[in-house]
Amino acid sequence: MKYKRILLKLSGEALMGDRQYGIDPERLAEYAKDIKTITDKGVEVAIVIGGGNIFRGVAGASKGMDRVQGDHMGMLATVINGLALQGALEDAGIPTRLQTAIQINEVAEPFIRRKAMRHLEKGRVVIFGGGTGNPYFTTDSAAVLRAIEVEADVILKGTRVDGIYNTDPEKDDNAIKFNFISFDDVLSKGLKVMDTTAFTLSQENELPIIVFDMNKKGNLLKVVSGEKIGTEVNL
Repeated sequence: MKYKRILLKLSGEALMGDRQYGIDPERLAEYAKDIKTITDKGVEVAIVIGGGNIFRGVAGASKGMDRVQGDHMGMLATVINGLALQGALEDAGIPTRLQTAIQINEVAEPFIRRKAMRHLEKGRVVIFGGGTGNPYFTTDSAAVLRAIEVEADVILKGTRVDGIYNTDPEKDDNAIKFNFISFDDVLSKGLKVMDTTAFTLSQENELPIIVFDMNKKGNLLKVVSGEKIGTEVNL
């Protein structure tokens, strides 16, 4: 395996499957099977998941809701998704821990860096819920922050497209895919990989990002094995 410890970033929308909102149990089960293929190889896996399938603070704010209140609702949505993913992973036989940035002691452990790293060393998948615990920060920022804290080798951003393109491939048939692109080129070309705060944090800490299609069975194992799947963003 090319990577020993990874941080997998999943969007909340990814859990919807073909639904308009909510959680698709079949999609969860598929993700759990894919994750098991790499934990069986000894790869240590941390996961950050979004909450956009349930609630987005930014969307709520655009309709007149208080932004801070909305972001707190979004944080709780990520905990719901984390619980759902934890259930699916444990059904697949993978020991899992859910840690949250906001304290919900009856539901999950609080985030403690040393404890998280110990879980990873023992072969447990660690899901980080609640974002960073602060409003105005996205789950992309949470993913980069946690990856740095637990000393992950790479951030794997699982999406529904197979990499980074110069334009939106779902709208433009002539979109050109990048197999590799530098942090500086992403910024100069104005490409959307992560929000600026998250992306800058990743660049400053020299933490590579690989964007790939998580919905294609077997892709996760290929990426972790070092196959050229998706787009790598590096120095």
